[in-house]
Amino acid sequence: MEFFRIRKDIPFMRHALVFNVISLVTFVAAVFFLATRGLHLSIEFTGGTLIEVGYAQTADIEKIRKQLDTDGFVDTQVQNFGSSRDVLIRVPLAKDTETAKVGERVVTSLAKVSSGDTPTLKRVEFVGPQVGKELASDGAMALLLVVIGIVIYLAVRFEWRFAVSAIIANLHDVVIILGFFAFFQWEFSLPVLAAVLAVLGYSVNESVVVFDRVRETFKKRRGLTTPEVLNHAITSTISRTIITHGCTQMMVTSMLIFGGAALHYFALALTIGILFGIYSSVLVASPLVMWMGVSREQFIKAKKDKPEGMTEDGACV
Repeated sequence: MEFFRIRKDIPFMRHALVFNVISLVTFVAAVFFLATRGLHLSIEFTGGTLIEVGYAQTADIEKIRKQLDTDGFVDTQVQNFGSSRDVLIRVPLAKDTETAKVGERVVTSLAKVSSGDTPTLKRVEFVGPQVGKELASDGAMALLLVVIGIVIYLAVRFEWRFAVSAIIANLHDVVIILGFFAFFQWEFSLPVLAAVLAVLGYSVNESVVVFDRVRETFKKRRGLTTPEVLNHAITSTISRTIITHGCTQMMVTSMLIFGGAALHYFALALTIGILFGIYSSVLVASPLVMWMGVSREQFIKAKKDKPEGMTEDGACV
């Protein structure tokens, strides 16, 4: 399905160097902020206290957050758990503080905004920093396995040049997302890690669409140079790109606006990933393929010359 069709190919490859310089500067800045400021990890990674409380009526999450901030609970996560009457509170790890006392302090703080609906403490659990380290290492391993799987898939389906350029472009997206979180010190939690992994798969899908059109154009249209083939492939998929990413971003924007604090950073990571995913798949991966020397001959199998006096099935005349 197409909303529109561009008749004349847009010369994207004419400005390939400019696009990649912009990309390189952004990438270096992201790496710099990651190295100097680091990620603001959530308690899933650093450790802390999990507290579940129940209310007789619907809990006012915003009032609970404000009251906990007022009472000195910094970087506390508050969200509904199971139903609108159950609330899960994550309190970061604090030195010289017993878990039981943290639970009591939280319940005391919640009682100030209960308006007669006294919260019931259901459970208090402590998440040690060792568990957080395991989650961090498992997340890094998941990211590595996804990258390896994408490289193998693209190398089998297309050619090694496409696999290398696509994975460079996709890792570019991941690093830039992490750079944003490091620069603004947004909280990096398990949902954000899930968003990063989702962006990897989402971005490679766009690369596959463009690369498939590149292969198709090489086979069907003779006489075009490699930059012209890439320009045609990108231009012919623009309508599909706008439809796909526009629909996806509408859903993500709804989560960003109406999803509350629990989904805010998850949706924010997806938004950054979608925007830079379009940029990298079109304006980073394609120039890299061109510079690596992709050509029509790599997709066209050479025909074997038949000896004189032989038919096509190999029989003698």
